[in-house]
Amino acid sequence: MIQIAGGRFAMGSERFYPEEAPVRKVAVDAFYIDPTPVTNAAFAAFVAATGYVTEAERAPDPADYPGLDPAMAKAGSLVFEKTAGPVDMDDFSQWWRFRFGADWRHPLGADSTLDGLQDHPVVHVSYRDAETYAAWAGKRLPTEAEWEFAARGGLADADYAWGDELAPGGAMLANYWQGLFPFANQMLDGYERTSPVRHYPANGYGLFDMIGNVWEWTSDWYALPLGARPAAGGKSRNCCAIPNPRGGRERDSYDPCTPDVKIGRKVLKGGSHLCAANYCQRYRPAARHPQSIDSATTHIGFRCALSA
Repeated sequence: MIQIAGGRFAMGSERFYPEEAPVRKVAVDAFYIDPTPVTNAAFAAFVAATGYVTEAERAPDPADYPGLDPAMAKAGSLVFEKTAGPVDMDDFSQWWRFRFGADWRHPLGADSTLDGLQDHPVVHVSYRDAETYAAWAGKRLPTEAEWEFAARGGLADADYAWGDELAPGGAMLANYWQGLFPFANQMLDGYERTSPVRHYPANGYGLFDMIGNVWEWTSDWYALPLGARPAAGGKSRNCCAIPNPRGGRERDSYDPCTPDVKIGRKVLKGGSHLCAANYCQRYRPAARHPQSIDSATTHIGFRCALSA
């Protein structure tokens, strides 16, 4: 693991998406973090040692999902499928398909394998799967603030983990979508889906794939940034450094679009190989996304942390 000394930094951004604002002063204690996302090889060792079965390998309980079609109550996971042409960008069902038999061993569906992917990030892991692995390894998942501090690599107020240009001089410094999502990927970075860890340059702290490749779970429940909410007495705390901030409460993280489903959402960080300039410019340290803890897809992975 890489030791991060901790310190103060400006967390968030006011140049991209509203959920990243406001920029607030944050302090984090020293911690350790994995240099790469957990790979398929590492996750396979965990499963071999424990016999663990991921959520994607288990059929969902219809009681947890009101209105679930009984025909869909089978083990599986969400797999990205490129569309034939332009589609309604507000309808993610255009490019996500639930495939029976898709899981970490079979990333594209029941007939797929991990051949040639041992050093790629493990995918189709839910929050509980990631948390269980971390506990087995004697570690934990990073907080959102720890993750962002580490991703910035010592740079202050830079849009990306390497500076203010996405592709300086045309250099591909992370695995993201080049071209028009979700149908025209130019693959200038060489990969249409995940890429081997350590393939792209490390950031200033020696960490790989903090940007792109796969989204990464953090331990924080999703909420608006602390600086966006008034403190007791109605005064903003944005003038002071917030020590080791954490997310909100589980019940406040529920998706308001599905009020009947009481499943909490955690913060994902880093973007993935599906982030594109025309759809999801979240290949940045400040970017954040809420994800229900039961979710497993072809573009979500994780790395572990440890308190110093």
